[in-house]
Amino acid sequence: MRTRAAALCAAAAVVAGSLAAVPAQAVATPAAVPKPAWKKCGTRDYPTLQCASVRVPLDHANPAGRQITLALSRVPHTARSSQGPLLVNPGGPGGSGLALGGFVASALPKSVAARYDVIGFDPRGVGRSRPALNCVPGHFRPGRPDSVPATPALERANVARAESFAAACGRKYADVLPYMDTVSAARDLDTVRQALGAPRISYFGYSYGTYLGAVYAKLYPERVHRLVLDSIVDPTGVWYQDNLGQDYAFDDRHRALMAWIARHDADYRLGKDPGTIEARWYAMRAALAKKPAGGKVGAAELEDTFTPGGYYDGYWPYLAEAFAAYVRRGATGPLVEAYENFAAVDASGDNGYSVYTAVQCRDASWPRGWNRWRADTWEVYAKAPLMAWNNTWYNAPCAFWPTAPRRRVNIANGELPPALLLQATDDAATPYAGGVTVHGLLAGSSLVVEQGGGNHGVTLSGNTCLDGYLAAYLADGEVPRGTGTVDAVCAKSPDPKPLTAKAASTASRGSVLHRLLGFRR
Repeated sequence: MRTRAAALCAAAAVVAGSLAAVPAQAVATPAAVPKPAWKKCGTRDYPTLQCASVRVPLDHANPAGRQITLALSRVPHTARSSQGPLLVNPGGPGGSGLALGGFVASALPKSVAARYDVIGFDPRGVGRSRPALNCVPGHFRPGRPDSVPATPALERANVARAESFAAACGRKYADVLPYMDTVSAARDLDTVRQALGAPRISYFGYSYGTYLGAVYAKLYPERVHRLVLDSIVDPTGVWYQDNLGQDYAFDDRHRALMAWIARHDADYRLGKDPGTIEARWYAMRAALAKKPAGGKVGAAELEDTFTPGGYYDGYWPYLAEAFAAYVRRGATGPLVEAYENFAAVDASGDNGYSVYTAVQCRDASWPRGWNRWRADTWEVYAKAPLMAWNNTWYNAPCAFWPTAPRRRVNIANGELPPALLLQATDDAATPYAGGVTVHGLLAGSSLVVEQGGGNHGVTLSGNTCLDGYLAAYLADGEVPRGTGTVDAVCAKSPDPKPLTAKAASTASRGSVLHRLLGFRR
């Protein structure tokens, strides 16, 4: 759910009346939308990429009012006949999708990609779209307080950071924040559809992008050609419940990393018992809380550094090397390097977090009393300590957000063509239950599961079984049909191996994808 860093399930009941079958906002009939003026913007990796922009209403209920700009990318179809545009989204909210368009077009089989105009886009507020939000530049600068509020002073410091972030967003973007939400972003997609001159669009979303796609399909079911949802948000928990729920799953993924390190004791020499290795990790955390590595990597930064390992196990060898170097030799350099590679937040990360909070805090109700957040997080922490408090502080601005929330959208839909859903059973960022829930809510959908897989974002990452189902669906709408909850099962991708000089210098397709998806959904 977030970009560049990690993410929070207290079983609080759904607030009565919080679901809206159709968003209450009235939408006026829009005027004709000008076609995008495409220009070449190819890169070494994606040489046929084109770029353009489209204007959309800030407030879709007032289409003649203020306009904002969405940045688009395109790899045009090359086949004689086209299936129209395929819009792709990496998640977030707050993730830039411009490069993802090039990646998807290059990663799909050529015969499939050739039949689509693959369209990447920066959603409202993101990246090259304008305005682009940046509430507090440097908010994640190293030297943050320890995330676990073991003292009242630490709790006050972390609450103050969250409260000041929310206040800064309200001061800088008071005119924009009421329109930063998933429903508005979904309406933007339909404006893009009109600009492209397409009667229907296909959509392929990862992570938070699955929720955006489901909301678009709810609003405009007759305008959906194909719908692919990979690593699926549970729409019944948007967003407080979902964020809490991640904590348990991330703790399980962290223990899976500890077990992987134990299996490779010949390489890391941290022990053969996962429990012992986990204890050494928490001892490292305690030491860094007192003396940050390189003056940068304290306890909170260490959590940020290891969070990406919960998203993608391709990062495990790098994290294990940094962990072993610190524990066995007291070397801080590898840990600082891992932080810089996986967790350091630059200006684009500041932008992504600003959009993340703006959308999530606006999308649905959050507890406004801090006592509720405190009680829920300590309850989770007792069973799943890794991410509980780190994730709470990431989302805590929503306790103080200056814009009133919308009602949550009920994405249940019986009017769609068959949708393809893909989900790993051990995904931490969007746990498995979300995929099952959406399968039940989207009539006629098909659920393909990576059994035992823990990565977040499973297609176009090297699993040929999953990619086969994706290619068949995009080619002709074919979906597998099973007799139970799951329609098809794929074996998990192989675990990574410890680093070698060759492996360290070779970027896999999975690592390229996961850099584009980012972290925090």
